[in-house]
Amino acid sequence: TISMYVIWLLGILTALHSLGVGTTSLAVVFGAVGIGLGFGLQNIFNNFISGIILLFERPIQVGEVIEIGGTWGTVRKINFRSTVVQTYDNASVIIPNSDFISTQVVNWSFKDPRLRRSIAVGVAYGSDVELVRDTLLEIAENHPKVLKYPRYDVLFSDFGDSALIFNLRFWSTLNDFFAAETEIRFEIDRLFREKNIEISFPQRDIHIRTMRPEVSLKMKKNEATDKNDR
Repeated sequence: TISMYVIWLLGILTALHSLGVGTTSLAVVFGAVGIGLGFGLQNIFNNFISGIILLFERPIQVGEVIEIGGTWGTVRKINFRSTVVQTYDNASVIIPNSDFISTQVVNWSFKDPRLRRSIAVGVAYGSDVELVRDTLLEIAENHPKVLKYPRYDVLFSDFGDSALIFNLRFWSTLNDFFAAETEIRFEIDRLFREKNIEISFPQRDIHIRTMRPEVSLKMKKNEATDKNDR
């Protein structure tokens, strides 16, 4: 890409020289270009320089899976001004190169295609916590898209307002982790039903209080008086 830019620059300079444009004229032209960059073309110039930085530093490369601004996708092409990212929904997103320099970018396949995921599940208070842990480990052990190394584990995360919170942490690959998460949740629901483990949900106690008859009668009289006043 850099070679292409150099060839274009040499070609333009050669064409200008053949048209009789001298060094003085080129200085005037570049001065005008500099003024244009300072006013109306600074965004284009910024994206161009950012693209060169991406090519030299190589924080992202074609074919890698990245996340930027909440969007997941695969880098397809790094152009002069922008980078083409193809999302998992098969949409091509055109992202200015400056966004990759000035904002946070997550490169999920920079060094290793493996990644760790976590699935949280809340069970009712009074549940057999050891049975919950063993069931989650069993699900991870039997799932074909869960890697055996690094080893999966279960964390007893917290005592929530309405549930005991567990987290099943496991490793998968970029190609399989979406499907693995969904299938594991299906399996959690099925096995928890079989083993009578209750998946908790928020519950609230409502206390209904009734007023004494004399208080209710007094309130009605006050309401009637207010109506008459109006």
